[in-house]
Amino acid sequence: MKTRKVMALAGAGVLAVSMMTGCGSSSSTASTTAATTTTAAAAETAKEAATTAAEKKADLTGSITAAGSSALKPLVDDAADMFIEKYPDVSITIDAGGSGEGLKQVSEGTVNIGNSDVEASAKLDETQAKELVDHQVCVVTMAPIVNNDVKEGGVEDLTKQQLIDIFTGKTTNWKEVGGPDESIVLVTRPTSSGTRATFQKYALDGNEEASNTSMETDDSGVLLQNVKDTKGAIGYVALSYLTGDAGVATVAIDGAEPTLENTYAGKYPVWTFEHMYTKGEPDEVVSAFLDYIMSDEYGAKMESLGYGVSSKMTNTEH
Repeated sequence: MKTRKVMALAGAGVLAVSMMTGCGSSSSTASTTAATTTTAAAAETAKEAATTAAEKKADLTGSITAAGSSALKPLVDDAADMFIEKYPDVSITIDAGGSGEGLKQVSEGTVNIGNSDVEASAKLDETQAKELVDHQVCVVTMAPIVNNDVKEGGVEDLTKQQLIDIFTGKTTNWKEVGGPDESIVLVTRPTSSGTRATFQKYALDGNEEASNTSMETDDSGVLLQNVKDTKGAIGYVALSYLTGDAGVATVAIDGAEPTLENTYAGKYPVWTFEHMYTKGEPDEVVSAFLDYIMSDEYGAKMESLGYGVSSKMTNTEH
């Protein structure tokens, strides 16, 4: 009798455990099913949101006009080509003309974006400048360039004072700075040029550049070609015009070569931030383009085009 009682109790215990296990299994299954359903619903919601965003982007239509800095133009041209691949229903027209002209046109409302090497206040009056919104996109380095015969004649590095004397017209023959016995030919930019303003401020310490009207151009590409084709010539362009075999030679200033690495490290002085100005806040299409050109996605391409990434500047003082 005693033995049967123990077995009976044991049997009852097993039954109780079995019932409890069964209940626990049912609860766990229900929780798992609910969690799976919730996850699936969240995934579906995210998918729908992503699809809606993609459709919205694909539906982006409109036109963008920009003008101004020739130093910034190669970057904007490239970004525009890539942007149009993503949004084929958007058209973008980009002209040069110099920073002053770009700022003037965006202020007047004849273009959506004014590209500039300098801040708007340097070219416009206070009222006009206050109406513009600054979108700072990158860093540009300006390099002195000479005809190859000048480099072959021994000129690879100039002190800042030598550079000032050359561009102000005080030094007129390359032999005065250790080069060949030939006349120095200045290839210059007009006063509306932001590249000229940047070079004058940081390479010439603010000294007024002597203008050579016969060789003055508002286009950096034309300036480079003029230097390439003219013996004894010297001018200056952004590094973006020197990423390939440009057919000209760069000149170091006080031993510092005009490179992005030296610009980042604060060793090379002739650089500036590049600006894309809009009159007031931009519309949807212009805003999307500006967001793209300043995105991490496009930023990876900047350096290959000769432009500096603003966040890499270790020293922003000239």
